[in-house]
Amino acid sequence: MSTADLNTPIAQRIAASLARQGMMVHLDAKLLRVEKGEVEVALPFGDKVTQQQGGFHGGAIGALADIAGGYAGLTVLPEGMEIVTAEYKINFLSGHQEGELRAVGKVVKGGKRIVVTTVEVFHIDVQGKQSMCAVMQQTLVPVPQNY
Repeated sequence: MSTADLNTPIAQRIAASLARQGMMVHLDAKLLRVEKGEVEVALPFGDKVTQQQGGFHGGAIGALADIAGGYAGLTVLPEGMEIVTAEYKINFLSGHQEGELRAVGKVVKGGKRIVVTTVEVFHIDVQGKQSMCAVMQQTLVPVPQNY
């Protein structure tokens, strides 16, 4: 994410919230892009995110998708609110090793009681080739920020 992007109030809000996420910090997730209704987050390949056969673990892919969709949802909420996941359904389309994952979350419907998002997760290999590896639909619930 460029310095200019980090200077927007919504990007600063999302970056501050992401920094409080112990799991995402542990997995080395990086915020790449923030726009109203859309957020992109990256997850590099490494031993923290693998399953027994050496590929990205489905739990890590799901967590990345959950974060991207959740933060996309947060971009449409007023200051003083946070968001929690009520449910999501994810389809894993292909497995990958090396490179990184990028999840792009987009708000489908933003409301006062629920927010619905979709997320596309892409694998980018070491040569830069991109392929979709998961899709998710998510329901979020706005809650008051308590920190």
